[in-house]
Amino acid sequence: MTISFSLELPTQRVDAVAEFVSAEAISEIARVAESNGFGAVHVTDHPAPDAKWLDHGGHHALDPFVALSFAAAATVDVRLLTNVYIAAYRNPFLGAKSIQSLQVLSGGRLIVGTAAGYLKPEFKALGIDFDNRGALLDEALDVLEKVLTGDDVAYEGTSFAARGVRLRPLTSPPPIWVGGNSRAAVRRAVSRAQGWAPFNTFGYAAASRTAEISTVDELESAIAWATKYAAEIGRTEPLDICFSAGNLLDDSRSIDERHATIVKLESIGVTWLTVAPTGADRAEVVHRANAFAEEFIKP
Repeated sequence: MTISFSLELPTQRVDAVAEFVSAEAISEIARVAESNGFGAVHVTDHPAPDAKWLDHGGHHALDPFVALSFAAAATVDVRLLTNVYIAAYRNPFLGAKSIQSLQVLSGGRLIVGTAAGYLKPEFKALGIDFDNRGALLDEALDVLEKVLTGDDVAYEGTSFAARGVRLRPLTSPPPIWVGGNSRAAVRRAVSRAQGWAPFNTFGYAAASRTAEISTVDELESAIAWATKYAAEIGRTEPLDICFSAGNLLDDSRSIDERHATIVKLESIGVTWLTVAPTGADRAEVVHRANAFAEEFIKP
């Protein structure tokens, strides 16, 4: 199996809005991804980041469905990945409507990467119970699964009650990838999703409230546990594993080292890798995306 790559749309770069946070920028970088064989483009989700987090390494984000809709309009085949969408931030039916809308308008190219979330002040700003975030994610996944069947949905939630909600037009359900490194995230991914999206914690596991995965060995151990759990519950279908490798693939490492890392990741079961080229301006990011594709995708 050959690993697929997703290219970041750097819409968090509010230090250079004209270069990165515009319809033109999203469209150009999405087309670069498509023409170079990247399997997807991705964005993240932070509707209400707090100043303390932003001042200590956090980042801004556009609404993921709005940003990805511009990427969809500029491309034909490249997939559209939320990496990751925090379902608990929104009423499950509002979230399902955004997912359905983008899936319909993109011709079925959406991949919903979602997770429980970790930024406590953001939950508070949005009026969401942080301590209940796992259950809220499960609730959102329940609603999404039911409403995308096209059936009339009745659902009694923690803070809402739906009676006969009907979603139209009908569309194919997008793949769901559950993000996070914790055992709870793995269990959720294996038991009810098509993929699992662990990420390189860079030593910040405590801040992101998840388990440490900052080496390939730690990832291999986590994948082994996921495989064991899948066998225990009788899962037989394959599980996509999308790893946000971060510094394991950055330009500070030699080409040979990065090739070896990709080969190793593929051998332990990784099927997707996210890539985020750096650059002072869009031209530099595009150049590095092109160079990455020439070395690691097109051969």
